[in-house]
Amino acid sequence: MIMKKLLMLVTLLMLAFVTACSMESPTNNSNSNGESTASSGDGEFTIGFSISTLNNPFFVTLQEGAEAQAEELGVNLVVLDAQDDDAKQVSDVEDLVQRGVDAILINPTDSASVAAAVEVANSAGIPVITVDRAAESGEIVTHIASDNIAGGELAAELLVELAGDGAKVAELEGIPGSSAARERGAGFHNVAEGTLDVVSSQTANFDRSEGLNVMENILQSNPDIVGVFAHNDEMALGALEAIEAAGKGDEIFVIGFDATDDAVAAVEAGRLAGTVAQQPTLIGSSAVEAALKVLNGETVEESIPVELELVK
Repeated sequence: MIMKKLLMLVTLLMLAFVTACSMESPTNNSNSNGESTASSGDGEFTIGFSISTLNNPFFVTLQEGAEAQAEELGVNLVVLDAQDDDAKQVSDVEDLVQRGVDAILINPTDSASVAAAVEVANSAGIPVITVDRAAESGEIVTHIASDNIAGGELAAELLVELAGDGAKVAELEGIPGSSAARERGAGFHNVAEGTLDVVSSQTANFDRSEGLNVMENILQSNPDIVGVFAHNDEMALGALEAIEAAGKGDEIFVIGFDATDDAVAAVEAGRLAGTVAQQPTLIGSSAVEAALKVLNGETVEESIPVELELVK
């Protein structure tokens, strides 16, 4: 009798378990491979995006602009971080080709070395669009960026306005070989030559900590400078730290490039003299929009400029 009751109880419990399982909603498996993936709509097209580094707030904002536009347009976007490593960027593009993406956006770590990555995509017949920094070779459908030369000129003009003709100034250069560093430097010198005394031009590789270290060295050898132009805000903020630590925060005007949140806050606080705003969100969204046009058989311009503005 007891055994019959136990058997009946077990049977009832099993029926309750099966019923509960049948009522559960299905669950979605999350992506655990560490990449950033935005997808929406019918997923007709997949666009790959190789970004030079996501350790810089400017490129994080650029990524966010691309992802927002991909969601709005109903395309899939796969973002890979090259971590400022030329070889990794080539490997990342090879990975995107293997995945069979329809188009590839590349924000180069270096304008010369990125040619190998571009050629990988070219060989696979996948259209390539460069973003923010150009590629020296390879077949590019279009290049989307701000006018870096004009931005460098804006920075120099502001330094002349603040420090005066003939003022002694320093320049912190970006990654050697990158189009952004070359063009911003060229624009700066277009105005600086004959109007400013550029006593030192040294690279700090677009990095804040290097900007601090390089600025410390410049201050030791040129204690009488009154202005600094840095090719990006990260270097500008690093230079500002060194200048303020030396007690010269009120004596030296520092101008950056990119208008990152930290830089704009420093301008509003009166610590940074100015920064050139590139609108990275618009650059990222424009890149995705151009890629979709190409995939739909539309013609795009060889170069798509994004307007600049001076924040001061």
